[in-house]
Amino acid sequence: MAYKKKILVFIDWFLPGYKAGGPIRSVANLTAHLSDEFEFYIITRDTDYLETEPYASVKSNQWQEIAKNIHVFYFSKDFLSVKNIKNTIQTIDFDTVYINGIYSFYFSLLPVWLFRKSKKKIVVASRGMLSKQSFSSKNLKKKLFITFAQFFNFYKNVFFHTTNENEKQEIAKLNLKTSGFIIAPNLAPKISFDRISRTKKIKKLKLLSIARISKEKNILFAIQLLVKNKFKGKIEFDLYGSIYQPEYWNQCIEFIKTAPASIRITYKGIIDNKKIPEIIKDYHFSFLPSLGENFGHSILESMSFACPVIISDRTPWRNLEKQKAGWDIALDDEQKFIDTIQYCLDMNQKMYDEWSEAAYRFAKSFSENPQLIEQSKQIFY
Repeated sequence: MAYKKKILVFIDWFLPGYKAGGPIRSVANLTAHLSDEFEFYIITRDTDYLETEPYASVKSNQWQEIAKNIHVFYFSKDFLSVKNIKNTIQTIDFDTVYINGIYSFYFSLLPVWLFRKSKKKIVVASRGMLSKQSFSSKNLKKKLFITFAQFFNFYKNVFFHTTNENEKQEIAKLNLKTSGFIIAPNLAPKISFDRISRTKKIKKLKLLSIARISKEKNILFAIQLLVKNKFKGKIEFDLYGSIYQPEYWNQCIEFIKTAPASIRITYKGIIDNKKIPEIIKDYHFSFLPSLGENFGHSILESMSFACPVIISDRTPWRNLEKQKAGWDIALDDEQKFIDTIQYCLDMNQKMYDEWSEAAYRFAKSFSENPQLIEQSKQIFY
């Protein structure tokens, strides 16, 4: 039997959790695709994001194999300490360390510090936490950390995993004096289902957003666009995701209250990833004019369920209109957003089916691209 490289992974939240959004899906998809070639050992918490109750389905404070070649150590709150993390690391042999995130003490900062003198390959996936858009919240603390990292050469022996050239350039401008960069797009979940069909009537439109309620996701812009403009037809816009910034959500609520009778905007709460297929089949388009995404799992996921997208031009998903998978629109072109939504309202069944089919084909082609899988393997070699 050929030797499988062993990968030690640090991440704040992991399966069966889902409330932390993209990072969980990024690592879950990565390990699922590559577990035939690598053996993964994941260190994480035994609770979901913003939760205090441990997962009922896991065993805390011990290694357990949740899938072939995927082992997870779920730390309970009272067991989580520097000493216990050190002891846990010493129970396994590994070849590469893969650290997800930037600011978490136990799951991002501590691992970098512990392995600062190691000869093993150390890789950090910033998960968009070093992008320009991320500095719009908690700006001072983040800037202080960057200054600290620069002064002490904190990432001297670290490679950064970035999902595209733009993310690489943004991190490079921070002068963190890293060992280098590995560019590999996030992997999509495998699509093993047929296209979902849905009914589309003229002058009726059902939109959804699956994203946390925060400035970075630009939810307020989406709400204002619908409320302030006169559309010919009825629109329903449902929001799914955690309320990450309560004050920002309060601003959203004030605008929702002013919506005309033809526009209905509803907050539906946090959604378990397992329930997305059942929920998304009731919607025509995903509407997420984000300020920036280093990947955008919900965008690709929407298209995989044959639900085209209306997004900003600040994500990796570009030139969608040419392929009839959706629209990626400049945020300063509000009229284009208005015209696009009215165009979607005016769609009949035949037109909608054409766009729906194209979105599904786009996502399926991406998920099955062998070149992307090969790029991901290079993270660990």
